[in-house]
Amino acid sequence: MENTGKKKVLFICTHNSARSQMAEGILRSFYPEKYDVYSAGTEPTEVNPYAVKVMDEIGIDISSYTSKNINEFISEIFDYVVTVCDLAKESCPFFPGKEIIHKSFPDPSQLKGSETEILEGFREIRDEIMAWVASTFKREN
Repeated sequence: MENTGKKKVLFICTHNSARSQMAEGILRSFYPEKYDVYSAGTEPTEVNPYAVKVMDEIGIDISSYTSKNINEFISEIFDYVVTVCDLAKESCPFFPGKEIIHKSFPDPSQLKGSETEILEGFREIRDEIMAWVASTFKREN
């Protein structure tokens, strides 16, 4: 990764399929001039199609994102390393970051019900992540 002069942020969750992907997309969209943003998982799988859909609803395209293993970033130093689920916080090895932040969000992969109910649950989690990202990273200079 090249040095762009921007702050580097890594969002980590277990599967790198929804929460960390949404957080990456939101922060990239909100503050592209201030942050280089990445996401990874302790046990990566694939990006959840519901996450792609609810992000598209707010004009953020994460359809080209892929799930990545945290080992891909182990030699990098980040300004912020953010775990967005309790399991990732517990299972993540020490990751070099100038500031380590933990903010747990509900796991949308556990949502049950009709497609409409699942989408609504994803929207609620997306909106919670969006509000947290906006308030947490806006105070940076």
